[in-house]
Amino acid sequence: MATVGAVGASAAVLPMASSNAAVACAPAWNASAVYVKDNTASQNGHNYTAKWWTQNESPATNSSQWAVWADNGVCGGGTTPTTPPTTTPPTTTPPATGTKMAAAPYIYPGWGNPPAPATVMNATGIKAFTMAFVLAANGCNPAWDGSSGLTGGAHAGTIAAIRAAGGDVVPSIGGWSGNKLGPNCATPEALAGAYQKVIDTFQLKAIDVDIENTDEFENYVVADRIVDALRIVKQRNPNVKTILTFGTTPTGPNAHGIRLIQQAKAKNANIDVFTQMPFDFNGHADMYASTVGATEGLKNALKTTFGYTDAQAYAKIGISGMNGLSDQQELTSVETWTRIRDYAKNKGLARFAFWAVNRDRGCAGGGVVSNCSGIAQADWEFTRVSAGF
Repeated sequence: MATVGAVGASAAVLPMASSNAAVACAPAWNASAVYVKDNTASQNGHNYTAKWWTQNESPATNSSQWAVWADNGVCGGGTTPTTPPTTTPPTTTPPATGTKMAAAPYIYPGWGNPPAPATVMNATGIKAFTMAFVLAANGCNPAWDGSSGLTGGAHAGTIAAIRAAGGDVVPSIGGWSGNKLGPNCATPEALAGAYQKVIDTFQLKAIDVDIENTDEFENYVVADRIVDALRIVKQRNPNVKTILTFGTTPTGPNAHGIRLIQQAKAKNANIDVFTQMPFDFNGHADMYASTVGATEGLKNALKTTFGYTDAQAYAKIGISGMNGLSDQQELTSVETWTRIRDYAKNKGLARFAFWAVNRDRGCAGGGVVSNCSGIAQADWEFTRVSAGF
């Protein structure tokens, strides 16, 4: 877990005569310049480093955890010429919204003996969680689990606790079961309004729409409504990252997944991350090989649909696994999850998650249950591995 220490008096900006003792300012940020990963710029007396491709995104206002610039702290001394970086922009512009997000395993308040977020964060270094699940209540109204509203309950309290400990949250909207917003909101505009209510209530930087089952993933009217709604959300909130999460085969998206990707392109939805859930392959799968195969298949689908390079496609992909035993008794050990994390990290994937922190406790022989993984492990080991993403 990286922290920024307080700046002591000895690091204060010195008079010009001694400016060589301070950190020199990088060339001043230029709104018209293209910056790529690891390019530096300065603005308002701070140095910043670009995390990915960017243009016309001010470092001073785009340097939060999820944003494109990393704030390297105060600078002073030297000069701050306005010459743009010398890096030549690629001939094919990378996805403007591609981003690597902090690992964010799922946490589910009110289910599976939910742990105190600060306990897990302090033990593992994890800085973000995906919170399940926003469903529908009384028609097209977003509510945690479809019944508890958005504020005042266990979910809102958990979000507050995570943020108080220095972390952040990505709400997951949908899931496998329950009364979902997609079928209940009659139009894309109404559905976008429901998503917007969640964004505004919690001042979000990202949302995850978990599109599954016959009522959403395999219902093309509803699936298209979700894609259209996410396009509206992105237009209204260009800095909010949009994630689509869906199932997969061991070799990549099935026909429903391919269609979803193609519709995202056709409708210009500007989805930031396509995340697959590589498990429940009818049992006894090699979970590392299956996860890699699924991810490579998704990469190829994104290349075919959007014309991306390998690197651009990987930067739009997420993995959301299942720790320990899956629903179908497939085994993902801590060692296997570490190998999957290293693959995801080396390929430059955008998102890394698993279901769920509630299950990230050992119970060898315990089966598939809500409060432990079904295997022998130390508490929070999958979360600790994920934090290294």
